[in-house]
Amino acid sequence: MVDLYDLLHNIQKRPAMYLGEPSISHLRTFLAGYFFARHQFGEPETDQEKQFSNFQAWVQQKFKLTSSQSWDKVILFYSQDEHKALEQFFALFTEFSTIDQKHNVSSISNGVARSPIS
Repeated sequence: MVDLYDLLHNIQKRPAMYLGEPSISHLRTFLAGYFFARHQFGEPETDQEKQFSNFQAWVQQKFKLTSSQSWDKVILFYSQDEHKALEQFFALFTEFSTIDQKHNVSSISNGVARSPIS
């Protein structure tokens, strides 16, 4: 099975194939299905999935927000439309996936519910 970050990279290259149309809301729904299926099949959480569970807290920190809005809604709010928001997600995800998570996210993630699709 393709790991989470490879899957996201594949979606970035061909979003319509995975999402129907390039939309951050469709991506969030797709990821909800991904995490649900892994949970239903009893698959253990991978290191990438654990890291991605901090994406919500990281987005809140990045945009200096304390809102309970999900990461997709925050990115969409700061974008022109669903398609631009999806492009912005991948730019943010690239930045997020290359930083030291323990240094930059753990201090704020303690107060945020740990859910990969929050």
